[in-house]
Amino acid sequence: MNPIFSIYRNAFSGLSTPAWMLALVMLINRTGAMVLPFLSIYLTEVLHFTVQQVGFTLSLFGLGSMCGSFLGGWLTDKLGHFRVQVMSLLGSGVCFFLLLPLKTFVAFAPGMFFLSLIAECLRPANAASVSFYTSGANITRAFSLNRMAVNLGFSIGPVLGGLLATFSYQWLFLADGFSSLAAGLFFYFYFRHRQGHAPTTKTTTDTAPIRNSPYRDQKYVLYAVLSGCFGIIFFQFFSNLPLYYRQVYELPRTNIGLLFALNGFVVFSLEMILVYLLGPRFKLAHLISIGTLLVGFSFIILNWFQGVWMLYLSMFLLSVAEILAMPFMATVPVQRSDTSNRGAYMGLFNLSYSVAFVVGPYLGSSIITHFGFPVLWGFTATLATITSLGFWMLVPKMEKAQEPERVTG
Repeated sequence: MNPIFSIYRNAFSGLSTPAWMLALVMLINRTGAMVLPFLSIYLTEVLHFTVQQVGFTLSLFGLGSMCGSFLGGWLTDKLGHFRVQVMSLLGSGVCFFLLLPLKTFVAFAPGMFFLSLIAECLRPANAASVSFYTSGANITRAFSLNRMAVNLGFSIGPVLGGLLATFSYQWLFLADGFSSLAAGLFFYFYFRHRQGHAPTTKTTTDTAPIRNSPYRDQKYVLYAVLSGCFGIIFFQFFSNLPLYYRQVYELPRTNIGLLFALNGFVVFSLEMILVYLLGPRFKLAHLISIGTLLVGFSFIILNWFQGVWMLYLSMFLLSVAEILAMPFMATVPVQRSDTSNRGAYMGLFNLSYSVAFVVGPYLGSSIITHFGFPVLWGFTATLATITSLGFWMLVPKMEKAQEPERVTG
């Protein structure tokens, strides 16, 4: 036990107190994340939407996220990451309450757009905060700590959500709203007297060339496109995988909550230690590419084997893939930017995920409607293979062109 304890201690050591507090904010926020895992089921079983209406609603949610990522990155550079995070957390909490009386497709779908528009402003601002309060040598571990907090919350939220949904789905919206408000208030009172309230001024570093706009950085734009392809695959996890559990295996809501909780628990338990052990030993391109390939594999095996046990194995593999890919993917925009445009770079990175959330749910639901779930899982595996090759070839060229001090700690 001593060597294992020592590895975990070293993995968490050296991170600043504000970095831990940012992670705590995300934990509070994500513990109440109950709506999204059950949204497709709520829309089909309670509001009686068709599968394509569900896909369109989730795509509108993604469109709001896309606009929110762009807006959040721009506001972070203009107003500072503190103000943007406060507005996003408190505003999204109110939006969850406002969604409760909306029962028709015409009303609910736009409501999801505005919810995600406000909520997604948090991501680029929070990423800018993490990099602001963390030394360069610890940046990947700081992002992993943040994701670990998100996944710990996500291992709790769906389980509670599955239990609450057996009484009423309205409790899910209330819990999500109150957790967002609680996270916003905690963040405000802890960080209100700290730095980060004002937009950063442009500075020049010796290790990274200044790029005023990420949209003029051609390699980074291509990286964002590949990240979007990864997101199209991964976001089947939120949109169409719950429908698969419900319609093909007829799982009760509590079991679906447990499957989502498994993802959160695996990532929470293993991410920091794997980032600490693998980061210094392997190249970014290799970790990101293998993680991307494994995401596709976690879906395609649903076509090869049957049984509830396969659902748990698939979720475990998906969780490991998430660990291998996503924390290292978030490191690239930090390496590629400076303090004056980091919000914009993180905004474009998150924008790629938001575009994926526009395309992925509707594309997936359309494939399901016309061809069925097996074709969807085959499509995700094919796209994962192509995207993995893209990362394998592109990321080394980005590192070679920039030649920064590589972040692995």
